[in-house]
Amino acid sequence: MTIGIDDRPVLLAISPTALAAYARAEGWSKTETYGKHSDVYNGGTLPEIIVPRTKHLADYASVVARLIKIFADAAEMSEIALYNDLATADRDIIRIRVDGEDSTVDINSGTSLVSGARDMLLAAACSVNNPRPIYRAGANREAADFVNQVRLGQTEPGSFVVTLLPPIVAPPTQKPLIPDTDDINPPITRRVTWRLHDALAATREAINRTMSGDTEVFADAVASGTSANLCESLAQMAKPFHELEVKVTWARTRPMPTAHSTVRFNNDDTPVLSEAARVFRSREPIPDVYLPCSVQKLQRDDGETDGTVTLRTSIEDKIQSVTAALSQSDYNRAIDAHKGKAPIIAIGDLDRFGQRWHLLNPRIVAVITDAEEE
Repeated sequence: MTIGIDDRPVLLAISPTALAAYARAEGWSKTETYGKHSDVYNGGTLPEIIVPRTKHLADYASVVARLIKIFADAAEMSEIALYNDLATADRDIIRIRVDGEDSTVDINSGTSLVSGARDMLLAAACSVNNPRPIYRAGANREAADFVNQVRLGQTEPGSFVVTLLPPIVAPPTQKPLIPDTDDINPPITRRVTWRLHDALAATREAINRTMSGDTEVFADAVASGTSANLCESLAQMAKPFHELEVKVTWARTRPMPTAHSTVRFNNDDTPVLSEAARVFRSREPIPDVYLPCSVQKLQRDDGETDGTVTLRTSIEDKIQSVTAALSQSDYNRAIDAHKGKAPIIAIGDLDRFGQRWHLLNPRIVAVITDAEEE
């Protein structure tokens, strides 16, 4: 028996962007415009279709219903299943699956799973612009604002699944300058889900290598997005279950080489994840450190006011290089100190990232002149 969809609000939930993206992904190509608000698509043996570019049509719901039937017939699937694909065609979908009993879990484990899923995505969002071993809760406002836009999707049959629906992934507005190159300037939504993909894969690899006796592999994975926060969220989700699967399905509006990516963890991984998080947190930045130092190197991009300096100072009785990103006024002071070979005193949170030292939230509090030095 064929079950169609005729609920107007349900049909109106499908965006024109999702319809066009699905059509392109399934072999249709736009051939011409149709009136002011639609396009004609053809696809070899596929039937010709007319796809609207706006919802502001009197018969938009009925147009969507017809397209769903055509798409479902072409894909040999039910209209309900096809609708579910269309409803998320313009989003990267994150599914966290665990081995529930009869598709259910106890309330405590379920609550922990949803909370861990949120923390996992927040950790990925925090690491997009500045990968670090640890993030302070609430300190990254941009990441928190992103996570606040994420919706929980409907449950799915089979094992217990938590579905996260990030904001819509906008399609590219221009072709890449070099054909067949990677998407070098994706929107923030794709950047977060891609970073989550990288971080999960790097964490899985770090666990495997740690089990084989390698050390410091988690520190190497920080650049890919692994952090104390991510490890803690994965341990929290995986501990009550035999297997934890995180699957990212990429939005059809911005296609990837593969349709989805899956990484799996299990409860045997939780001791390693917890230990990695503990070590990361033991290396948390030392706050408000005063560093007498000299300016070794200056770097500022054309047109920028802020700049990055490399400082030379003594840490743990050894001469070390410390990188600091300075504001415009402090960078100008660093330039003067470098020209005059004058020592400075900088203050900030001292952090070690792998084998490199960084001064976070840095300020130059003094430039020492010859008279002062004497």
